[in-house]
Amino acid sequence: MNMKNQDFTTLLSQGTRMLHQGQSNEAIPLLQKAHELNPDHVDAAINLSGAYILTKRFKKAAAILEPLSIQNPDHTMIWINLGAAYLGNPVLAQGEDQQRAISAFEHALQIDPLANSVAYNIGLIYRDRDDSDNAIYWFHQALKHNPQDRDARKLLEGLESE
Repeated sequence: MNMKNQDFTTLLSQGTRMLHQGQSNEAIPLLQKAHELNPDHVDAAINLSGAYILTKRFKKAAAILEPLSIQNPDHTMIWINLGAAYLGNPVLAQGEDQQRAISAFEHALQIDPLANSVAYNIGLIYRDRDDSDNAIYWFHQALKHNPQDRDARKLLEGLESE
């Protein structure tokens, strides 16, 4: 293994470990360097975009993910992260951002119909848009994917009782 590959592997490994330990800010410099060393490495790009999303740098995440989604259109995690990046802060998200997020999340579900939490996230967007019918539909989908999802069940019950 040459030095560049060894550096890349070490940076990716350390950055990913920090990301999984909830140290997103600390992971970013390591993941940025790994991404610079190997910009075509999907996991490095996904982890860097995830760290950006967790630190509310949504535009930076989208800038990495958009070209990646064209190069790897069948990679579920790219579309899940892209949906999160487009949505940004759900409280501040407006119509166009929400619609772009829904489209990315739906694309993820086309690839993997059981993708974790995706139907739930779509339900949240529709709830925030005051579109109860679609929110109810997506919370039902979330419960099909994960019958133990207490949050989806609680939100669904609240919407159905209105």
